[in-house]
Amino acid sequence: QVQLVESGGGLVQAGGSLRLSCAASGRAFSDYGMGWFRQAPGKEREFVACINWNGGRTAYSDSAKGRFTVSRDNAKNTLYLQMNSLKPEDTAVYYCAKSTTVAATSSSSTYDYWGQGTRVTVSS
Repeated sequence: QVQLVESGGGLVQAGGSLRLSCAASGRAFSDYGMGWFRQAPGKEREFVACINWNGGRTAYSDSAKGRFTVSRDNAKNTLYLQMNSLKPEDTAVYYCAKSTTVAATSSSSTYDYWGQGTRVTVSS
């Protein structure tokens, strides 16, 4: 069993920055890859970024590339998402998720545990 708790969301103006955190517990954090997804109002959940077990490989959606950075601290059992140059279209609930393997992909079907989400609102 794995528990994931996101934090760091909030209200920010366009162009601003936020750093989301995801605290994991219940199993060795370095055993698995991790991902970030988001769901905007009225839209389906979409992939944002992912990272493999040791942070050596990352991947981003086209909308996140160049603005967001995913990282992890295995000693602290924590996943991060640094979001810069935020846009109103980044407004969504952001979820962290645990991959079923040491790798991580953009497909939500390869994740088996999800956090409760943290809301990000970007005002124009």
